[in-house]
Amino acid sequence: MGILLRRKFVAPFVAVWVLLIALPISSAQELGNNAAVASENDTSASAGGGIVAPTVRGVATDSSSRTGARGRILDLFDDQKQIWTSPFKVRAADTSWLLPFAGVTAGLFVTDRQYSRSLSQNPTTLSHYKTVSDFGVAGLIGGGAALYLFSFPTHNEHWRETGYLAGEAALNSFLTTEALKYSFGRERPYENSPGSFFRGGSSFPSEHAAAAWSIAGVIAHEYDGTLPRLFAYGAASAVSFARVRSRQHFPSDVLIGSALGYLISQNVYRRHHDPEVGGAAFESPRELVSDERVHTPPFFGSPYVPLDSWVYPAVERLAALGYIGTDSLGIRPWTRLECARLLAEASDRQADTAAPAEVEKLFAALSEEFVHDSELMSSENNTNAQLESVYSRALGISGTPLTDNHHFGQTLLNDYGRPYEKGFNAVAGLSGWTTMGPFVMYVRGEYQSAQSAPSPSPDVLGFISSADGLPPDPPPLPIAATNRFQLLDAYVGMNLGNWQLSFGRRSLWWGPSEGGTMLFTNNAAPLDKMFSIDRVSPIELPGPLRFLGDVRIEAFIGQTSGQEFIRNVISFTQNTVGTTIGQYGRPLRQQPFISGEKISFKFTQNLEMSVSKTTLYGGQQRPLTPSTFFKSTFGVHVNGDVLGDGRTAADFSYRIPKLRDWLTFYGEAFSEDEVSPIPYMRKSIFQGGLYFAKLPSLPHMDLRVEGGTTSPVQGSFCTACFYTNGEYVSGYTNGGNLIGTWIGRASQGELVRSTYWLTPRRKIGIELRQRKIDAQYLPQGGTQSDVAVNADIFAGPGFRFTGNLQYERWLIPLLAPNRQSDLAVSFQFGLWPVRHQH
Repeated sequence: MGILLRRKFVAPFVAVWVLLIALPISSAQELGNNAAVASENDTSASAGGGIVAPTVRGVATDSSSRTGARGRILDLFDDQKQIWTSPFKVRAADTSWLLPFAGVTAGLFVTDRQYSRSLSQNPTTLSHYKTVSDFGVAGLIGGGAALYLFSFPTHNEHWRETGYLAGEAALNSFLTTEALKYSFGRERPYENSPGSFFRGGSSFPSEHAAAAWSIAGVIAHEYDGTLPRLFAYGAASAVSFARVRSRQHFPSDVLIGSALGYLISQNVYRRHHDPEVGGAAFESPRELVSDERVHTPPFFGSPYVPLDSWVYPAVERLAALGYIGTDSLGIRPWTRLECARLLAEASDRQADTAAPAEVEKLFAALSEEFVHDSELMSSENNTNAQLESVYSRALGISGTPLTDNHHFGQTLLNDYGRPYEKGFNAVAGLSGWTTMGPFVMYVRGEYQSAQSAPSPSPDVLGFISSADGLPPDPPPLPIAATNRFQLLDAYVGMNLGNWQLSFGRRSLWWGPSEGGTMLFTNNAAPLDKMFSIDRVSPIELPGPLRFLGDVRIEAFIGQTSGQEFIRNVISFTQNTVGTTIGQYGRPLRQQPFISGEKISFKFTQNLEMSVSKTTLYGGQQRPLTPSTFFKSTFGVHVNGDVLGDGRTAADFSYRIPKLRDWLTFYGEAFSEDEVSPIPYMRKSIFQGGLYFAKLPSLPHMDLRVEGGTTSPVQGSFCTACFYTNGEYVSGYTNGGNLIGTWIGRASQGELVRSTYWLTPRRKIGIELRQRKIDAQYLPQGGTQSDVAVNADIFAGPGFRFTGNLQYERWLIPLLAPNRQSDLAVSFQFGLWPVRHQH
């Protein structure tokens, strides 16, 4: 209990420490403003024997350094006073950089112990890195001392100031870190400890890192330029890295020590630097994030539009009709501000053409949805809060539905992994978001209930064990009823120049297909603890790379749920092979992670191409470290096999010449454990489709035809090797649901979908699906056929009704000897309040 309490109080102590370093920034800014006023009035003022220097942004000083031993001691006392009285002068503006910094620190605290234990414990290696850190700090200290000493015979005032301020900053960092280290008392990693606080240790924070960064900060700003900064910060980074690799400190110790040293150097430099000897501006974090540029749309946080929104079909149709040219169908979701930007583009094109009535209606409806986001495009304030939706869905199913798309098939598709069984199932949820400057927070949660179901037969369980390599004779347990609260998309984010960073749970859709893309969909629940970096608006690369057109990039890493068993696990510390001990049907204690990267090129307004990759790795007895992350992501072989479970995809969409405003052709290719499916066509699987944005004499109707196969060509290396793996036997799933295409494993599928647009917010549709399972994978194979009629109607201000009537027939002899049928009827009522800006 004592250890638990001590760990619970780590975060508050770190928060207090972060507050301790905030005042030097605030005080320096105040002093800079005062000095600027004094300079404008052509006056000077003394402060303890010093003179206020001329002021430029980030270089303002309140006094020159005092002379004599007594004066320098007084300087040091003033510095320490600034540091230790910091909590009393923290400002609200500091949250713009303190909150992200605190989030990164908290993430390191969570992973400190696991990461440190994954490092080499070879005494020679540890000694080598320790020597590097010691010599690195000694070199920086020696360089500063040399500048100070040699300044006297050469009469170089710039050298003298650099050496003196570097020493003053290093001494301040030493005094501060020593006081903090013995207050926190954290155990060191080389003691093979869990890193507990208040145990008499001296690990937190790292004084080597603090000293290195305090000296580097002074040198890098005294001598402006790329090479001096590269040398100074490169040396400080090497010291920080070596302290972690030598197991002298945990990563969080080094991060806090480095930040402390950097900010102390900023405080010392800004308070005592004389601009007349040279040097550059030393901007504070607050100034960097409070600059005028952050009050523009590229720095506004914006929530993502949910994947089940009516917006995506409307925007896609508007683009297919030729009125949007920079949309990216290969990477979704889009932020609300990105949708507003696309509408601005459509507005320009609409003004240049005689837009038909169908286009005008689409544009008007979307403009009404994003009216406030469009206003933000010319605003300097981004403070909003909105209840997005409140909804409830009732789903009734008669007959036996298919619920295991990892092995057999699925009745309901792309439904965020919501549970369903025969009988009555229900969902009730709400969503909302808030933004403040570059920050955004979005939450969507719902209550889900589903009926229980009988246990699968022994034959079915035996097939699953055989296909997945699970232990034999699993227990025939019935499927329990579900009653749970589930967070769907729930994340916090920050936008920096159209690069939006987010953490939490977020759904992705990677590819142009409508029924389900091959690599990533919302058929499963969002990953846990997902960190993503998303270029939310297209970027044009400079120079000769401009031919790549508008480029979008997204990368993420998140943790799965529901993975049940891993076999033949490689131990990377000892390079031996072992086997995890698991129990059938029991989730692993440590769930694996999935990382992914995707880049999309919009070469022209009619041609988009994308490449992407995901990797499943980590989990039970599989440490997640920078080394395993790198090797898994780039397919590095360990002990003769590729590390992790990698998948790659390539996709395109192309508007057919002479039918630009009518017909779009798109396709996807997918491979397992290959660098790309393109050079390995015989070892890849495919799906593609045609989208008719309108039909002859039927301008209100569209048509989509898709088809594909997840069985490779005849005579290839396997039959059912996609979406599965010999190590991660739960396959490419999250919460038991396949993340990829609705076609599933070792099957062929076709989909036809047509929508009649009464208005952009009122439409009805019909869908036909046919799927055939390969008999080489599933004994006697199987077929599945579906026909569905659906409606999506907005009636009145903010009221939305969606309904779906689906009839299904399937024949899978392993599940049932005779043909089965089921009828699924769902009604969802939702309130989407009118947008308000605050």
